[in-house]
Amino acid sequence: MSARSRKKRKLKAEINVVPYIDVMLVLLIIFMVTAPLLNLGVDIELPQSNAKPVETQKDPIVVEVSSDGRYFLTLQKASSEELDAETLVAKVGAFVRQNPDVQVLIAGDTRTDYGTVYQGMVLLQEAGVSRVGLMSKPAED
Repeated sequence: MSARSRKKRKLKAEINVVPYIDVMLVLLIIFMVTAPLLNLGVDIELPQSNAKPVETQKDPIVVEVSSDGRYFLTLQKASSEELDAETLVAKVGAFVRQNPDVQVLIAGDTRTDYGTVYQGMVLLQEAGVSRVGLMSKPAED
């Protein structure tokens, strides 16, 4: 074989993007399947009242009591997380010690008995919260 009979191949300076597209589509499918499974909030039905809304400078701490008696904590613009009573007291207590003027609200579902909401208020008192507000939604006419 002579050097002339061999063909020299030119190097390609292109990127093969097909594997990258495959990976992207697999990731897209994974995110589409898992996104609805994320628990971003708790559905609670607040009682209605004609009270005026409270104006605050900072975002409040919100403790939600679900209809089955579970506690969910939302710290200033963070996502809601389910906590047991001891962890709730520890987290709220630590946050209130660093921000003593922060407003603390408790949101009880209308189907929750009064004792469960009251127990949540007791837990907040144990955490060092001196004033707790009750959340409601505006009354419908």
